[in-house]
Amino acid sequence: MDNLFIKNTKTTPEINFNSKNHILEIRGSSYPENISEFYGQVFSWLNEYLEFIDDQNINVNIDLVYFNSTSSKVFMDLFDLLDEAVNEGKNINIKWYYDEDDTDSLEFGEEFQDNLESIKMEFVPKNV
Repeated sequence: MDNLFIKNTKTTPEINFNSKNHILEIRGSSYPENISEFYGQVFSWLNEYLEFIDDQNINVNIDLVYFNSTSSKVFMDLFDLLDEAVNEGKNINIKWYYDEDDTDSLEFGEEFQDNLESIKMEFVPKNV
């Protein structure tokens, strides 16, 4: 299966999903003009990937500087998809990176976690 790499822009995050080493990363800011167009390809790849994998350990790294409310909904959909995959036996770990001085970022991660049943997110402080 091919990897998915989308270079970041001013309004979109870098997407670096590596199907070989099973590391899925989203980094940067997320407030795309056409959110369906941008994230549609991400969900398409992810759905195929989740069918492709068996018992591999999958590491998901989320390092967002900023995201708007529309992106927040997309991330909740992403986490729901991953949570459902864990319920089906997939081994998925999520790391939520946040700046130590940015309590809002940590709280957003904790709110996402509160809505998940099976995945326990790891909160990783970054030195600013």
